[in-house]
Amino acid sequence: MKSPIFRQLLILIGLAVATYSAAIDGPVGAIDFYQLYDNPEAHIGLKDRLTTADRIAAHGYPSEHHHVITEDGYIVGIFRIPYSHKLQNQNEKRPIVLIQHGLTSCSDAWILCGPNDGLPYLLADAGYDVWMGNGRGNTYSRNHTTLSTKHPHFWQFSWHEIGLYDIAAMIDYALSTDNGKGQDAIHYVGHSQGTTVFFALMSSRPEYNKKIKTAHMFAPVAIMKNMANKLVRALGPYLGHQTIYAKLFGSQEFLPHNDFLMALLFNLCEPDFMLRPVCESTVQSLYTGGRVNMTAMPDGLATHPSGCSTDQMLHYIQEQQSGYFRQFDYGPKKNLQVYGSEEPPEYPVELITSDVHLWYSDNDAMAAVEDVEALGERLPKKSMHRMADKEWDHGDFALNHEVRVYLNEPVIAIMEEYEKASSAV
Repeated sequence: MKSPIFRQLLILIGLAVATYSAAIDGPVGAIDFYQLYDNPEAHIGLKDRLTTADRIAAHGYPSEHHHVITEDGYIVGIFRIPYSHKLQNQNEKRPIVLIQHGLTSCSDAWILCGPNDGLPYLLADAGYDVWMGNGRGNTYSRNHTTLSTKHPHFWQFSWHEIGLYDIAAMIDYALSTDNGKGQDAIHYVGHSQGTTVFFALMSSRPEYNKKIKTAHMFAPVAIMKNMANKLVRALGPYLGHQTIYAKLFGSQEFLPHNDFLMALLFNLCEPDFMLRPVCESTVQSLYTGGRVNMTAMPDGLATHPSGCSTDQMLHYIQEQQSGYFRQFDYGPKKNLQVYGSEEPPEYPVELITSDVHLWYSDNDAMAAVEDVEALGERLPKKSMHRMADKEWDHGDFALNHEVRVYLNEPVIAIMEEYEKASSAV
């Protein structure tokens, strides 16, 4: 027996859908949603979730989905726009770009703004071979050669392993695949965690610096001593050290990939679904700052969060507490076994010899200006790009409605300058 309130809620939902159908001149049926709910044979019809490749192809671009096996057995998904259908340059040698997402995100994040503003599309139309990576554990990288995601060992990784193994494997794979053959290096773009994993790889395996032409760090996160995020600072004393709380929280899936929930959000927020206005109105009510591409936001809800390991979160919180950019802290006893010292070693960022461009801003709660500039002082070859917009924040690097003008076009111009200089030699 259902409560009167629950029954009224179902009736209201039915009326809302019927009213919306009438407003768009669609078919209106006298649907008794309560009876439908009570029907034991009724099923909710959910569409299959589109992949990054599907979304790219919907705009007319060629798209590919690849699977890359890392040195430690993880199978990560990577998507590609091999050439531009506008340029028809598939028979030409094309410079390679690898783009890497942030924490709890995935490759979908880069294409939310659409072909007019999204960096992958703009790069493809500028003549580049574009690859979009996915770190282990997210929506597109939930496979392993021997481990199931239900096994706790699957989730025993932080962003350190994503850098050392996943990013390294993606770079090597792109350089070994058709257009990459004969090329020695790529361009790299990362946002937030996508910058952290780059710093971890290039300082720990410095031989990979030779495989980088230019590297663009959006909201670079390494040193976190001055970060302003209130949640991280509040959790720091509990999770940023080897406490019982950290042990209980560690090595498991964070924001688990829930097929039903993600499919439901996908169905609500997809552009061609009847309830898209509900999703859009929700976004409007949650975010009214006027800085974000509001067309892209509902698509973001349909694809995010994409999951990660709790150890990634713990590693970041440890960074905030220690004030250092260093490897995962297992506690003195295990640190001695793993590192040979009671404290985890710092990443030797002085060994990052590639051409690094740091794009940072005053209003970023995750990447404080002081921390980015402190990192920059230690990098042998860097260019500092402090955003002129004082209100530019962490999310603006992905979804600001002016991201093409203030970020994407300048980044492509730097890559173009590099390519022209290289071809002139």
